[in-house]
Amino acid sequence: MNATPVPLPVTETLPPIATIDWFPPTATSTLRVIPTKPPTPQMRPGLDSVILTDNFSDSSLWDIAASDEASAAVENNRLTLAAQSGVYMPSFRHGDVLDDFYAEITARANLCRASDDYGILVRASSATYYRFALSCNGTVRADRMSSGTKLNLQSPLASGDVPPGAPGEVRIGVWAVGREMRLFLNGRYQFTITEPSYPRGTIGVFVNSAGDTATVVSFSNLVVRSVNYALPTKTPLP
Repeated sequence: MNATPVPLPVTETLPPIATIDWFPPTATSTLRVIPTKPPTPQMRPGLDSVILTDNFSDSSLWDIAASDEASAAVENNRLTLAAQSGVYMPSFRHGDVLDDFYAEITARANLCRASDDYGILVRASSATYYRFALSCNGTVRADRMSSGTKLNLQSPLASGDVPPGAPGEVRIGVWAVGREMRLFLNGRYQFTITEPSYPRGTIGVFVNSAGDTATVVSFSNLVVRSVNYALPTKTPLP
């Protein structure tokens, strides 16, 4: 006679005890991978001789400041800008008014997140200039600034050449001839803006803390070359 199998008692599995992480990592958004563009030297026609270099060894060449809200300091061959939450901090180079040129500068984000941004200022005079901004969310844009008033010339574009936060390093280049200005990152073309309001001026850099934490970015190795190129003249409509 076969014995009737006796069902085994069901053992209840207790949920695991949660481990408390006292120091959780800061939440960061996952960015879509943006492919970088190949080098496009044809977008920088007419590059000529080097007319200006700056290894950031002379602090008298730049606007220097220090306060509880922001600072700009030249040290160890770098210009380091720091801004507390909600503060915009520019620094302009003295002299050397430029009209047509190609300028490159290295930017290293030491503390930067989300919508914080930094970048290069060109054709600056008093409170007017053009601003090419790299955001720590991986986008880049361009604005025209006049006495604190911003006119957006290029809406944010995603770019694989923009460091997504810190630490990160990028070589920023601006080709400016007449009314046309082209942005390059790591030698790769990003976009063109056409704006005739400010034909000449000096160069500057900036950081902007848009979030709840400070933003710190250092700049180094500025090189400016002359450009021998005439923009094509548009055929007038009849």
